Amino acid sequence: MVLVIDDMEMHVRDYSFIGPAYTIKRSVSRLWLTMQWTDRIRQVKIFLVVAAILIAVASLLVSHFLISDLAQQERSRMEVWAEAMKSLSEADENTDLSLVLKVLDENNTIPVIVVNNEGAVTDYRNVRLDATTAKDSVREVTDLAQRMSASGRTIRIPLSTNHKEYIDVCYDESLMLKRLAVYPYVQLGVVMLFVVVAIFALLTSKRAEQNKVWVGLSKETAHQLGTPISSLMAWTTILKETYPDDALLPEMDKDVRRLQLIADRFSKIGSIPEPVPASLNEVLGHVVEYMDRRTSRKVQIIMDVPDHDIIIKMNVSLFEWVIENLCKNAVDAMGGESGKITLRLDETDRRAVVEVEDTGKGIRKKDIGNVFRPGFTTKKRGWGLGLSLAKRIVEEYHRGRIFVKSSEVGRGTTFRIELRK
Repeated sequence: MVLVIDDMEMHVRDYSFIGPAYTIKRSVSRLWLTMQWTDRIRQVKIFLVVAAILIAVASLLVSHFLISDLAQQERSRMEVWAEAMKSLSEADENTDLSLVLKVLDENNTIPVIVVNNEGAVTDYRNVRLDATTAKDSVREVTDLAQRMSASGRTIRIPLSTNHKEYIDVCYDESLMLKRLAVYPYVQLGVVMLFVVVAIFALLTSKRAEQNKVWVGLSKETAHQLGTPISSLMAWTTILKETYPDDALLPEMDKDVRRLQLIADRFSKIGSIPEPVPASLNEVLGHVVEYMDRRTSRKVQIIMDVPDHDIIIKMNVSLFEWVIENLCKNAVDAMGGESGKITLRLDETDRRAVVEVEDTGKGIRKKDIGNVFRPGFTTKKRGWGLGLSLAKRIVEEYHRGRIFVKSSEVGRGTTFRIELRK
């Protein structure tokens, strides 16, 4: 089994059995299982959101019907109370008022205000007033009665046959009914809080698992590449001494050193490399130089940078890796046809901006949101880890952000990287 590593893309081919390659493939398989588990986490999140919505709808419906029934019961009680008030107003010295008074006294929860046909308040119960004087109390009770009447909670009781004399019994919802009306929203808040905490816990667990697999894969790759790279470096040294005039040995030495750089990049994943001030102009220049020698002549690589250096604190080797990966994806998007890759560098007061634009096949709109997801790829080969790892390098190690600025099928794609100064 031979492991072919092209910086960000890794492919395993069954040619012969080699221990390091087998170990790395096993690590990649573990990462693939983790990505499948990530998809399952996404399904769990959808289930939790749907369950929360169903609970919310059911809770609101049950509460609505319960509150409606209680409100109707309170209105029935107030109708009885209003009839008792009518009986009290029409009573004479021979009328037995024991039952009427009992009905009136049993209302200890529903706020009620009695207003005559002239608009004056004649009685009120269970009404809490904030006024300190009698005059202010009358005004406050009158205002409350008008608000109750405006909301439709009024029962008119005629006191004469011509309906010229009457009383209006104005009432409000009881304290218990008001609390029941608020309770569903409190319940929904608790349910939503539970869902948010559950999703946050799942995301944290998923991210921790991904970090472990990323670090394990990277460290294992760097470790397994270390021994054969050391051997290759030794062999190139011997070949230089044996054939000092061979023109191919310097190129071979460059490729071996390139492998050593790749192994060094893998070894830095999982640790927090110390950023140092470096010129973005030089970084892009190195990438263009490297890609230009390894890309078809049909592909033109253009660098559009300002005349002055833009200095940013960064890890040079890891950031070069990000730009190289974007350029290689751009070359793949051209499918062996002629095209152009443009690397633009610009700056604002607070940010440095790098854009990688290509004239490839573009990205479908439905896929733009998934391009940085581990495991997502539109290629026939590859694990779909390049852009995901590039995103981690930009956001976690350089405190920047990377995103698809624009893409049009058949026209090309532009990736944008923003770094804080």
